[in-house]
Amino acid sequence: MTDSVHQAFGGDYSGVDHHESVVGTPHLPHDGGPETIRFIDKDGNRIRNEVNLPYDPTVDAMTDEDAQDLYRDMVLIRRLDKEGTALQRQGQLGLWPGLLGQEAAQIGIGRAMAPQDYAFPGYREHGVAYCRGVDPLAVFGMYRGTTLGGWDPNAHNFHLYTIVIGNQALHAVGYAMGVQRDGDVGTGDPERDAAVVAFFGDGATAQGDINEAFVFAAVNQCPIVFFCQNNQWAISEPNETHTLIPLYQRARGFGFPGVRVDGNDVVAVYAVAKAALEHARSGQGPFLIEAYTYRMGAHTTSDDPTKYRDSAEVELWRLRDPIERVKTHLLWRGNTPPEFFDEVDQEANELAKRIRAAVQDMPDPSVSEMFDHVYAQEHPGLAEEKAWQAAYEASFAGSDDAEGGPR
Repeated sequence: MTDSVHQAFGGDYSGVDHHESVVGTPHLPHDGGPETIRFIDKDGNRIRNEVNLPYDPTVDAMTDEDAQDLYRDMVLIRRLDKEGTALQRQGQLGLWPGLLGQEAAQIGIGRAMAPQDYAFPGYREHGVAYCRGVDPLAVFGMYRGTTLGGWDPNAHNFHLYTIVIGNQALHAVGYAMGVQRDGDVGTGDPERDAAVVAFFGDGATAQGDINEAFVFAAVNQCPIVFFCQNNQWAISEPNETHTLIPLYQRARGFGFPGVRVDGNDVVAVYAVAKAALEHARSGQGPFLIEAYTYRMGAHTTSDDPTKYRDSAEVELWRLRDPIERVKTHLLWRGNTPPEFFDEVDQEANELAKRIRAAVQDMPDPSVSEMFDHVYAQEHPGLAEEKAWQAAYEASFAGSDDAEGGPR
């Protein structure tokens, strides 16, 4: 393992360096198989083959600046994610679900989406949130418990995080049916036609909600892309405990196309996502993308992966670092100066400093905020309750508590 890869995945934040465990027979996933769409090999070289053929034009059209932008996004998101883990360990956040290792999957599709597209995330899609313009502090505020929701979904076309596994897929299909009935699909107008993206993990595919969403999406030919980040572990359960076939093949049983893409290849994810989104926007119905990737860290900061997975497995995936892969590709292209990478690292450090300072200074929300955004329009009953709460709080103004301090 190279020092650069070890440093990229290691350090005090990731919780990976201390991952030393031997748990039964090592669960050693392959690279996704020959059906996996991949455009950059481990040495950064461009891959051309029959599987990639439909997506070649998109990749051929990408400039050095396009690839540099994807690299920058991935580095910034990894730094943001590491800061989230560090803040939680220091008691500043209640919980943090890390995305270490899944940066390419999230940035690839996040940058492929059009402004009018709408995303329905799970609870790990910090990279997609970043691409959609959600302030990272809004995400941190949710896990700190200082916001009563997080952000305005319609301001970014990015729904609130969904904690219930798989539930967001049903929300997404319902929204996609609305887009369809509003006539905003298949018109040929690139600024009007919209697609919806439902994000979930491999474990969620065993949930009834996902399968019900597939049924409704298929029979209604909804403009939706189902994006499964197969990070190999459904919390502590490996893939083979909940599926006997590659996950992308499930789409066939519901009557719509599905593909597997190398989720550690940001260029491949971007190209496949562009095609899938256009498929949905043009009125051809749903599409399933299985991004074959890996969760390098714990499921959340409350999890201990050493209890259920072997160190050899983690070591294998260290060498498939998605950031290192696109970096080697940029060097292979030969048009990116060395100082570019230093500048991106400095930008990432500045982002981390801003996050750390702002998170620690976040004020607690007022109790009255819980009455906001409950209904789409003003509700007289809720307004009455809000007024009662305000009067109740005001009744304590200037009074002392039992120990003589101000209330």
